[in-house]
Amino acid sequence: MNHNFHDCIQACLECLAACNECFDKCLSEDHVKMMAECIRLDRECAEICAFAAQSMQRNSPFAAQICRLCAEICEACGNECKKHDHDHCQRCAEACFKCAEACRQMAS
Repeated sequence: MNHNFHDCIQACLECLAACNECFDKCLSEDHVKMMAECIRLDRECAEICAFAAQSMQRNSPFAAQICRLCAEICEACGNECKKHDHDHCQRCAEACFKCAEACRQMAS
């Protein structure tokens, strides 16, 4: 496996975990309807992070394009999570922005 991928894979896996935790905790918030967009983007982001990590692990010829898309989705998810005061949303936003940055570097 390409060593350049290592940090990016790690960031993707951390973001995946943060999105899954945020998704789960959003579902138990009092005003779950207010969290709908956050929940939706948590799912999208978790999926693309898992896919991006796998593409790098298998040295896919499409890894750079997948990582570029991953960065866009992470950015969108981070921006949505940032709007909510819950700890899990703030932690998720941080993981999303870190992953977006790692994916952009990997894809450049």
